[in-house]
Amino acid sequence: MTNSQIIELIKKEVVPAIGCTEPVAVALCTAYATEALGCLPEHISVKLSGNMLKNAMGVGVPGTGMTGLPIAVALGALIGKSSYQLEVLKDCNAQAVSDGKRFIAEGRIKIDLAPDNGEMLYIDVECVSGAARSRAVIAREHTGLVYLDGPAAAEKIDRLATVGARENTAGNFEELTLRQVFDFATTAPLEDIDFINESRRLNEAAAEEALKGNYGHELGKTLSRPLGKGIFGDTIFSHILSATSNACDARMAGAMIPVMSNSGSGNQGIAATLPVVVFARENHNTEEELTRALVLSHLTAIYIKQSLGRLSALCGCVVASTGSSCALTYLMGGGYEQVAASVKNMIANLAGMVCDGAKPSCALKVSSGVSTAVLSAMLAIQNHTVESTEGLIEEDVDRSIHNMTRLGSVGMRETDKMVLDIMTHKAG
Repeated sequence: MTNSQIIELIKKEVVPAIGCTEPVAVALCTAYATEALGCLPEHISVKLSGNMLKNAMGVGVPGTGMTGLPIAVALGALIGKSSYQLEVLKDCNAQAVSDGKRFIAEGRIKIDLAPDNGEMLYIDVECVSGAARSRAVIAREHTGLVYLDGPAAAEKIDRLATVGARENTAGNFEELTLRQVFDFATTAPLEDIDFINESRRLNEAAAEEALKGNYGHELGKTLSRPLGKGIFGDTIFSHILSATSNACDARMAGAMIPVMSNSGSGNQGIAATLPVVVFARENHNTEEELTRALVLSHLTAIYIKQSLGRLSALCGCVVASTGSSCALTYLMGGGYEQVAASVKNMIANLAGMVCDGAKPSCALKVSSGVSTAVLSAMLAIQNHTVESTEGLIEEDVDRSIHNMTRLGSVGMRETDKMVLDIMTHKAG
């Protein structure tokens, strides 16, 4: 890949988002369908892939004080604007929430599991008003509109034939290797990659804003309180965990706070950004080193996600934390060999961490991932790495990465089904 292609890829995958991207993507699809209908729907039918359902069931929806899909669907119809993309709900206010609750109470929304079509990320929304009907489908990517039709649709879109087919985008992003990622991050002209610092601004602001409320399980605040400091100390390590957990606490609880996402996940964006920012500040790295480290972190996560897929049974914090471990190793003075070692150390520890949906307790998993990122970097900078005789690790770091992603995307499919079955059949 050329530098310009890599920059295009990063800008495509590192974008602002308000709220958990799964219910937000459902709201976005609903907004598309509503706009194509040309009026407020009387009834909305939503069909989702299992992974979408799993990731949207228990997470807070921004500005509502509510969790789950019905309010996301209602607001997507009432105030959603498709032009906002993953910030589709940013116009949410108290009146909209009240209207949304009434919309739900009137039984206008139906949500079902879609037939398995091979897509882990699939959203199919149909809106009805009288005899008028509209339909919108998002697949593969959280903003990937593949079908749109309705009486008021500006244009009809029909790429349903691509659903379930293997993605084959120009430039084939899977051609990346960790060596290419490292070389790009450390040598690209600084003015070409300065845009990545917007992730620093947004995600730091999210962590700071989270301190103003009591969000989720308050993991970030707990770590920064006397109890947390008494156990973890007032250290770079504790500051990394606190800042990262704070932002995740607020986001998963539905705070109206934008974050910079990575590969369709706000939590991945947070985990790829904040550990790097906090360490660079306290380690007195230069602004250039921080910028390059952020590119290394985000691009590593993007590279891994290309073979893992948007949604999988493997927790996304494993991917994003692997990126931040690479960046931490670089900020400690490590070169490519040490960065590759940090990746192997991460895979040896965290491969197999299961995703059981987006929810407030994701802050705990993000904290686990970030903790391992620091440990893996510390070992790598001293040239300690898990050897190819151990588990999933091979001598070639890229093969090690693909071993992990194959485990997550193929080997854990039955795990994914079991998790969804448990989540949808809980007592009470």
